[in-house]
Amino acid sequence: MSKLVTIYGGSGFVGRYIARRLAKQGWRIRVAVRRPNEAMHVKPYGAVGQVEPIFCNIRDDDSVRAAMQGADAVVNCVGTFDRKGRNNFDAVQHDGAERIARLAAEEGVKRLVHISAIGADTESDSIYSRTKALGEKGILAHFPGAVILRPSVIFGPEDEFFNRFAGMTRFGPILPVVGADTLFQTVYVDDVAAAAVKGVEGQADAGIYELGGPEVHSFRELMQQMLGVIRRRRLVVNIPFWIANIMAGVMELVQTVSLGLVPAMLTRDQVKSLRVDNIVSEGALGFADLGITPVSADAVLPDYLWRFRPAGQYEAIKESAGNLRPN
Repeated sequence: MSKLVTIYGGSGFVGRYIARRLAKQGWRIRVAVRRPNEAMHVKPYGAVGQVEPIFCNIRDDDSVRAAMQGADAVVNCVGTFDRKGRNNFDAVQHDGAERIARLAAEEGVKRLVHISAIGADTESDSIYSRTKALGEKGILAHFPGAVILRPSVIFGPEDEFFNRFAGMTRFGPILPVVGADTLFQTVYVDDVAAAAVKGVEGQADAGIYELGGPEVHSFRELMQQMLGVIRRRRLVVNIPFWIANIMAGVMELVQTVSLGLVPAMLTRDQVKSLRVDNIVSEGALGFADLGITPVSADAVLPDYLWRFRPAGQYEAIKESAGNLRPN
């Protein structure tokens, strides 16, 4: 009989890649999410009935326990950028993560993999980073054999990083960024999924792994890389942190007044995060310890950012035609 894994947040950006890989390995998969009807895209990853979205409220013990009953392994991909509301930083990234680990230990689950983030630190100025660290602490208190993965900024076809900024290039000659000199070690989503599968299948030792791609770039350099891929010329302008903090405060106020109808494009907590480099720490466990060679962004970005080129999928034809010379 095939083994069973429960993936909390398994329909999200990272979770879907983990689900796809595990389905190919023959696992039966429960994708535990708040809205199962919006997670039907994961069902075709396996044979009929192999991948099933189920309802789960990560804030409720009974709901979380029911989702993992009988599971051999559990993966937690749930995260949030929401500072307020019921599913806020603390409820999801701290209490939610700890709840999954506590119940997994009680239910006799053999393996637990948790997706955290580089920069997780209980002393951080960022609430996001603090709650990520508190979640890790809670997990290790209940499930010391857990595999915790801390990726840098993750890229891939469904990302909200390169896609977001590529979309912004359509509105003018200037591309504003906050923290232009902050360093990142962007990592491909399927490489993170491969690391998670190693943990699920018992091919990774317990511990914390920091996952970064093969290259380190500043925010400005990443934007220039993206602009090269989409064939657009834009002036990358750095917004000083103090100005960004004021802008973020205004955006958060508008979001509150509009009852969430106008989402904040930038938050004060994100500004705090952007002050700190997002790269693998010296001496940290990483991809090499998992036997994985990470993919470069250059090899992947053209596969999904082409739609932001001036002529979209016809850009290559247009460029080729421009090289034609009359005889």
